[in-house]
Amino acid sequence: MLKLLKNALKFIFKELDLLSLLSLKRSSALVDYGWFRSFQQGRPINQDGDPIPWYTYPIIRFLEKKDMNDFTIFEYGAGNSTLWWAARVSAIYVCEHDPEWYKIMENKVPAKVVLKQIDLTEAGKYCQEISQHKDKFNIIVVDGRDRNNCLRNCLPALTKDGVVILDNSERDSYKEGIDYLLQNGFRRIDFEGMGPVNPSAWSTSIFYKDGNCLGI
Repeated sequence: MLKLLKNALKFIFKELDLLSLLSLKRSSALVDYGWFRSFQQGRPINQDGDPIPWYTYPIIRFLEKKDMNDFTIFEYGAGNSTLWWAARVSAIYVCEHDPEWYKIMENKVPAKVVLKQIDLTEAGKYCQEISQHKDKFNIIVVDGRDRNNCLRNCLPALTKDGVVILDNSERDSYKEGIDYLLQNGFRRIDFEGMGPVNPSAWSTSIFYKDGNCLGI
């Protein structure tokens, strides 16, 4: 009877592929990255529960190795990425369109974060917010709304060695903004793979020139 039970369990585990899942949850890169925890909680966090950007794991690992203590960052779209950047850079300016989310983030960000809420209209004040800053930011992150217009407005605000990071860069809907950067002499490197929360892969890209602040 016991042998029949063991054989039945083996058959069930094999048919449902549960052994693979158990193996992944015991020891895998997804465990090390904290993917299972982020999936369960529905928010981008690492294995220790600390906030991380909702980018792909390859670019997060790449950026974690960089010394960015003196950097100033501009970010379209507030979230766990804001908290992650704030722990690594000198100052960060963030533009958020959602009033309710702004109120939540306002109580979470440290003093080095300048967080603004600007109502969203296409090609309006939201995407133009960055234009008041000239030659100021080492990194500009476009991960909010109206991304094509954000990309078109961001270049004057970059330092000479500055780079632009675009999340979900595989989407055809962002081709206009991507083409604008490429036409202005930027090159592109894609960091493809899985990231927190989502079971599917996507792409987060860095747009850069020679002598950039990330040493690409």
